[in-house]
Amino acid sequence: MAPVKILVIDDEVVICKACSLVLSDKDHQVNFRTTGKAGLDEIREDGYDLILLDIRLPDLDGMEILKIIHATKPTLQVVVMTGHSTIQNAVEAMKLGAFDYLTKPFTDDQLMMAAKNAVEKKRLVEENLSLRKELFNRFSFENIVGEDPKIIRVFKQIEKVAPTESTVLLYGESGTGKELFAGAIHTHSRRAFRQIIPVDCSALSPNLLESELFGHVKGAFTGAIRDKEGLFEVANGGTLFMDDVTNLDLEIQAKLLRVLESGEFKPVGTSRFKKTDIRIIAATNRDLKKMVEEGKFREDLYYRLNVFPIDIPPLRERKGDIPELAYYFLKLFSRKTGKRIEGFSDEVLEALIHYEWPGNVRQLKNVIERLVIMTEDSTLDSLYLLDHLEFKQPWKGNPIPETLQELKAVKKHFLEQVIGPVEKAFLLNALRNSKGNITQAAWRVGMQRSNFCVLLKKHHLSPDHLNNETGGKNVE
Repeated sequence: MAPVKILVIDDEVVICKACSLVLSDKDHQVNFRTTGKAGLDEIREDGYDLILLDIRLPDLDGMEILKIIHATKPTLQVVVMTGHSTIQNAVEAMKLGAFDYLTKPFTDDQLMMAAKNAVEKKRLVEENLSLRKELFNRFSFENIVGEDPKIIRVFKQIEKVAPTESTVLLYGESGTGKELFAGAIHTHSRRAFRQIIPVDCSALSPNLLESELFGHVKGAFTGAIRDKEGLFEVANGGTLFMDDVTNLDLEIQAKLLRVLESGEFKPVGTSRFKKTDIRIIAATNRDLKKMVEEGKFREDLYYRLNVFPIDIPPLRERKGDIPELAYYFLKLFSRKTGKRIEGFSDEVLEALIHYEWPGNVRQLKNVIERLVIMTEDSTLDSLYLLDHLEFKQPWKGNPIPETLQELKAVKKHFLEQVIGPVEKAFLLNALRNSKGNITQAAWRVGMQRSNFCVLLKKHHLSPDHLNNETGGKNVE
């Protein structure tokens, strides 16, 4: 571990040398300066962990130096020293950002304790900033790939609700990235300096989940050999992300309602309530309103959770984002495996776009990872893909192609028999939903109008094909 660097700024050389002598014994690197200007120059030039600052200096006021340090190096800790102690000076120094206040003369133990605590505070602050930066990078919008209007609408909803304290309920199928969106809400909130703690409500039995959420006291049940903090206590000041919230039994639902209403909870095995200040983001892939009607979910809790609902669209409803997502995961896993894979063949990209993706983005990510691991080529081809998606394989039972000509024939057959009908149905459905308006059809499916027209031409389709269905005039 690198030595702690300390700078003493005091016009009394004897004080400077005494501090150096005491602290150098603790493997600290101690320098000193006898004027305020020289001290500030030294701080600008070198990276210090702690400043021991005299309030009264011959050239600059110590309080002014404290202001400059706090403004330019906010993580740098300052312990103020003075022989003219007053309560007013102490309060003012603390307001200006001083960590501690030592009155001359002070003992060696007082100096060492103040230095130790100040350095520990600096490390905690820097660790917190580092974790916050890591959290922001992980959950920033740049890491949530998508340009489809439906996903852009989700981004805008998050931007609006994140700075508030409102409870958020995320609706979305499994694999749509609900935890990623929860993290984005937390990262853009006022609670970003504290942690977000996820809990999967479907992963534990009701008894274990109750203990996990609310904590327990020693002896509350067999095996409770010590007190344990629950997640409501651990997440105090931050955010608790409750995934699969519909799996809570009715008893825990009632206790969660109390937390939402009053911020109070009771650990298992005690009658004493504790207080917590948390924001709850819940998520589900089920119809919560229907569960209320069936008596499986408390109506009052439903309204407490459903303050700001956000619907996350499944991948099949934003197919225009699939190529961007596919290339994002391709670069990610190529970098992790050290492989140089340039991209996908046209056939594979079309297959990815038109596959239904029941497992959503998570499934796409897993498939791309497997393809990257399996391939030895610079381009991901269709034969690799067929082993990893549940496509109907038209040549099942036929021999594996042995020549390039046979391979091309298999590809052509695959495109005509599998991709072709799906692609054609996709286009007709888009035209039907937009009543034959090509511009609207392209927008609804998340494609550029020009690309949509290319596909129409490929399948010899036009809005006229809908005349028999609509009996009206179609427009472009």
